[in-house]
Formats: sequence, structure tokens, C-alpha cells
Amino acid sequence: MIQIADEKRTEPMNENPAEKHIPVLLNEVLEYLDLKEGGLYVDGTLGMGGHAQAILEGIGDNGQLIGLDRDDRAIALAKRRLAKFDGQCTFCHDNFYHLNRVLQDLDIDSVDGILLDLGISSFQMDDPDRGFSIRNDGPLDMRMNPQAQITAFDLINSLSEKEIAHILRDYGEERFSGRIARHIVNARVEKPIETTNELSQIVLRAMPFSKKPKGERIHPATRTFQALRIAVNRELEALEQFLQFGVDFLKPGGRLAIISFHSLEDRKVKITFRQMAKDGQVKLILKKPVFASDEETSQNKRARSARLRVVEKI
Repeated sequence: MIQIADEKRTEPMNENPAEKHIPVLLNEVLEYLDLKEGGLYVDGTLGMGGHAQAILEGIGDNGQLIGLDRDDRAIALAKRRLAKFDGQCTFCHDNFYHLNRVLQDLDIDSVDGILLDLGISSFQMDDPDRGFSIRNDGPLDMRMNPQAQITAFDLINSLSEKEIAHILRDYGEERFSGRIARHIVNARVEKPIETTNELSQIVLRAMPFSKKPKGERIHPATRTFQALRIAVNRELEALEQFLQFGVDFLKPGGRLAIISFHSLEDRKVKITFRQMAKDGQVKLILKKPVFASDEETSQNKRARSARLRVVEKI
């Protein structure tokens, strides 16, 4: 059974950070989803509800939206943002790769469009207690679903050097994965590695002298943190599983739009979309990904790496 988010859950804060959240590639998403008046849409990564709000405004009073998110805190924030659309939204505390189960439990056969925004939410990144940020010290957590069992602390302090190197290389495309893994294993002999600052300092010590920060654009530990986040949340597995069936739940002419933020995700989306087009399941609405404009990236640095791909079911 799907978990319908608890309607009574609210955030204690007076200000809702979701109200200030600006979703990436918003205009492009609305354009390429080709919204239909009164349509039924799925936002598989609800986050703070920015894309969902725009979709609901675009489909009118008779439209419906199903919003999924693995983070119940995100759902609570999105509910407040989308309160004026009462009766048009179904909120589900679940992962998008369970969409088949969600729609089955809601007795829905097909929808007009599906959106996935694979990026991490800004409120998750900005909260030190969530452990996603390199620059704000906090516990090594990195769970998108706070109820999940495995944390980054567990991986860092229990996996072998070889296993850690594998994660950093395959999920972070970190070319110094072996050096970093060795430094991690050596450091945890004295004491467990508990915080994001401890981990980032270990990564810095593992880097060759010439690669240590000198005003460069990204922190040297960025790829390590990305890799651990992907491993903790099994992000690539979730995407792979969804791509196997996601298009099946679209009506003919329905569109699937996916925003990715790094090459690992985008590569999987690109290859799958092209194969489906070759098999005659879909047509490519975009032959190449759409990137954020210079204006958007100047206002939101996190949009720099965002790329959008869209297909339409035949």
C-alpha cells in the first residue's frame, strides 16, 4: 500500500521556505510538458512544490496532480505551498520508482504527464543536520528519506577500502578515489568519522598538493559527497527501475520530462530515451538536453548543471 502523507503534519516554523523556493527550468518544464486543461499529472519528486504549483496553475480547476516524495518534511512544506489547490492534490510519501504501485492503489491506469526533478532540494542541502553540505558542518547522514536505515556514517565507517573506492569512482567519477578511500580507512582507525567537516578535511588531505583549493569553482570533496549521497539513497537504482516502466503509465501523447544534475543520471536517461524512440515507443521531443539560461543560472547557481530531456508516448 502507498503511504498517503499525514494531512495533520505541519512544520513548526512561521515562514515556509517552500514559498521562496524557485524550481529549476520552470518555464522549460511547462513548455515541454505541453499541459492539458483538466489533465492528470505526476510530480514524482515533489520537493517544496514549485513545479507542482506551476503545473496546477496550468491545468486549471479540473486538473489533478499526484505528488510523491521520499522526504515527509518536504511533503509538509509542499502542502502548505499548495494549500489553495485543496482537492486537486494527492500527496504520497513514497519513492518515484514505486509509481506503478502508487497508481495501482489509486486505481489510475494512465496520466497525461510525469515530471522528475532529480536534484536535491535546497532546504535539504541548507540544513546542516541532514549532512548533505560540505560547507556547513553536520552529522554524516545524507538520507533523503529520514526514515531510511542506512546513512553516510554507516558506509564510511563500515565498508572496506575497496568498496569505498568503488563508490567514489562509480558514483562520483572521482579520479582520486583510491587515495581518498585509503585516507578514510586510515582515519577511522583512531575514531569513527562522524561529521561532514571531518570527511571533507580527510578528502583534502588525500588530494595531491596541486589539486587542493585555490579559488576553484567546486570544493575538492564535492564528488565524494555526491557519490555517498547517491549510494545512501540508491538514486541510480531508483532511476533505472523507473525508466523501465515510467512511459507505460502515460496516455498516448503524454509526456515524460526528467531533469538531471550530473552525467551519470543524464547518461541513463539519454540512452533509455533513445532506445525507446528506436523501438517506436516514444518520440524525442528534445534531441539534445535543454540547459538553464544565463539569466537563471545567475540567480540560482544550482541550476548550472541542470539539464532537461523529454519524450512523448506514441
